[in-house]
Order: sequence, then structure tokens, then C-alpha cells
Amino acid sequence: MSGIVEKLSLYFEYPFVRYALIVGVLIALCSSLLGVTLVLKRFSFIGDGLSHVAFGGIAIASVLNLTNQMFLVLPITILCAILLLRTGQNTKINGDAAVAMISVGALAIGYLLLNIFSASGNLSGDVCTTLFGSTSILTLSKAQVWYSVVLSLVVILIFVFFYHKIFAVTFDENFANATGINGKAYNLLIAIVIAVIIVLAMNLVGSLLISALVIFPALSAMRVFKNFKAVTICSALLSVFCAALGIVISILAGTPVGSTIVAVNIFAFGFCFLVDKVSGGVG
Repeated sequence: MSGIVEKLSLYFEYPFVRYALIVGVLIALCSSLLGVTLVLKRFSFIGDGLSHVAFGGIAIASVLNLTNQMFLVLPITILCAILLLRTGQNTKINGDAAVAMISVGALAIGYLLLNIFSASGNLSGDVCTTLFGSTSILTLSKAQVWYSVVLSLVVILIFVFFYHKIFAVTFDENFANATGINGKAYNLLIAIVIAVIIVLAMNLVGSLLISALVIFPALSAMRVFKNFKAVTICSALLSVFCAALGIVISILAGTPVGSTIVAVNIFAFGFCFLVDKVSGGVG
């Protein structure tokens, strides 16, 4: 045990490890806050769809040789979040069909662009890194860390400031509209915030695993608690714990960061499931 502590102490002397932990915890916190709302509104797969859109944006940025991909990927992902929301409200195209259409299309176009225009000698490695995450979370620059901190704080402040409105729209949008709350505007706000979280999480877990970061903490918390506030707080704490533990395990064991965090979240869900079965859930 002392050997593990010494090894961790040695690793945390390096700034890039501290940067990874800070960004990982912030992303996990932001993901969990909106994750509860997405699960309750049955929008769970919007994260999956937008993550594929972000992959397409990264492919375009790579073809254009942009040094900071976030300035292109973020607007594209936000635009598609708005488009996804509008298309999902179309009576001719169901919400799940809209997600499938946009996500598969963006994934295919992104991979096609990389194959046609990429100058990289390791295309398969680049694609695998983008889809499943990599050690890029351990190579963050100070500027990237500050981007993540600022955007994370914006997400947290939006959630705290509009908490009651989001709560109302989540449980009964028709009633919320009747009380004067603009349900469409808040759905749009939720979609934009999720787009920001998706872009932030790309370096941490990769595009294919982002949905797990959004969904698992919420589902785990719902197994134990039954009211919205308790579920949100539990989801946030659990998500932060799983992210921090996953990053530490990844550093010690040399495993992929994103996959390790998701694996820890799966174990956490299993534990919460057992707690629910034994205790019947907490009020």
C-alpha cells in the first residue's frame, strides 16, 4: 500500500498529471449534472449522437490543419445540437431517428474525410484515439486546461442559476409552459450545454464512450435515491469519484483513461444496484 502511495506522490509531482485530474473531475461533474435531466427526458442518446458529430468536426479540423480544434468543433457540435432538437420535434422524423441519422452521417463523413485528405501516416491509430480516447488527457497544455475550466464553470453556473426551470421542464414541460416557462428555450439551452460537455469530454473518454460518462452516474444515483435533488447531488459526487479513481487506476496500471473511467462507473452502477435491492432505495 505504501508503495502505491509513493508512486502516486511521484506521479502527482508532474503538472500534466494534475492537469488531467482537474479536467477529468470537471468534465465528470458537468456530465453528471445534465445526465439526470437527459435520462428523465429520454434524451440519453443525444450525447451519443453529438459525440459522433464532434468526431466529424475533429476530422474537418484535422484536414484543415487547425492548431486549436475546439474553435471549429464546438460551433459545429452546438449547431448540430440545435438541428437535432428541431428535427426531433418534426412529426415526420422521430427523435431517435434524428439522432441516428445525424450521428451515423457525421461519423461516416468524418472517417471519409480522414481517409481522403489526412496526411497522417497512422490513420487507424488517429481514428481509434478519437473514438476511444487516449493518453491525450495526459498531454493537455495549460491553455487547454484553462479552456476546460472556464467552459466547465459556465456549465455549472447555468445549471445552478436555471435549476428550477430545468427541473420544471424535465418533469412536466406542458405544465412548465402553462406557468410561463419557455420549454423550447430551456430544451435548447440543455442541448447547447450538452454539446459543450461533449466537446470537453472528447479528450477524456473518446467519442464512443461519452454517453457512458453522462448516463451511468445518473442511472446509479437513481437506484439509490428517488427525488430529483438527491439524485443530482449523488450523481455528481459519484461521477467525480469514478473519474478521479479511473484516472488514478489508469496512471498506475497503464490502461486507457476513458475505458478505465467507464469500467469504474460500471462497477459503481453494480454496487448501487445491489444497494437498491437490499434497502429498497432511499427516499
